Amino acid sequence: MHVPDGFFDAPTSIATGLIAAGAVGFSLQRANREIRETGPALAGLTAAFVFAVQMVNFPVGAGTSGHLLGGALAAALVGPWTAVLVMSTVLLVQGLLFADGGLTALGTNITLMGLVTVVVGYFITRALLKLLPKRVGSVVPAATVGALVSVPTAALAFTGLYAIGGAVDIPLAKLATAMVGWHILVGIGEAVITAAVLSAVVATRPDLVYAARHLQPDLVLVDADGNSSSVAPDRPIAARPAGRSLGVGIAATFVIAGVVSLFASAHPDGLEFVGAKLGFEGAAKSSAVADSPLANYGVSGIGNSQVSGALAGIIGVLVTIALGLLVAKLASLRSARARS
Repeated sequence: MHVPDGFFDAPTSIATGLIAAGAVGFSLQRANREIRETGPALAGLTAAFVFAVQMVNFPVGAGTSGHLLGGALAAALVGPWTAVLVMSTVLLVQGLLFADGGLTALGTNITLMGLVTVVVGYFITRALLKLLPKRVGSVVPAATVGALVSVPTAALAFTGLYAIGGAVDIPLAKLATAMVGWHILVGIGEAVITAAVLSAVVATRPDLVYAARHLQPDLVLVDADGNSSSVAPDRPIAARPAGRSLGVGIAATFVIAGVVSLFASAHPDGLEFVGAKLGFEGAAKSSAVADSPLANYGVSGIGNSQVSGALAGIIGVLVTIALGLLVAKLASLRSARARS
């Protein structure tokens, strides 16, 4: 669902750029508590994981594919404010290095994939957690529904933006029906991936899942006389080192980016398919970095497409981890200065 340059007029692109900049700036100020509890390493790993899984397009029928957006998953793992930073980091790396999504459309992509999916996914997750049994396992179904709904909601938001500043005059009812219809199917894939990832993490390290932290059982303290009292854990992350879990996550991320991505579907994604069907695909313009050495997720100069794709994925993971860590540390520094 990466929007290319040319789909929207300049005022709309500028407006979404301002929205995105405001969301990132506000998140930098508010993410400190989340990052303090999880550590910047988890934010960097989440960004790299989302980047890697987005490389794996899966078929959704009729010659169309989709890929993880990741907003709901990131919000459940690291919290909503950090998730906005994570998604923005991923989209920045994709746009600048891989020519995936236009540069003038970067604000649009951050707004749709880095803000709408996070807000909708996390809101639904938290709302359902109030209704479901208060236990860690409830995070999985709650976030799964949030992920499912977040994708067609982002598609509907795209339709709304297109109604304001779309490049080609097309019937908006047809656009809304096509975008939401196909992205419901993509949302099902999003839900499956989100459920699988969260199930694995919740089963092994629930204290690393932001949405599960308030659902962990209280600590029971027993004094010398045998009297017991319950105390809510203040900082559950600090209870157990996360080094081994992060190492496993990094290894899995490299495997996805360097191996699994080579088997991704070559069919156009939902936005490309709808654009071709309704006649606005031709408005797309090449990215300003279309000649990047890593454009289209391949390394220029390497003749073997498998090696080229695997190496591009690994480079992307390394860059995204580094940038994700930098952004997380920046958020911590900004908040520390604000308190001083």
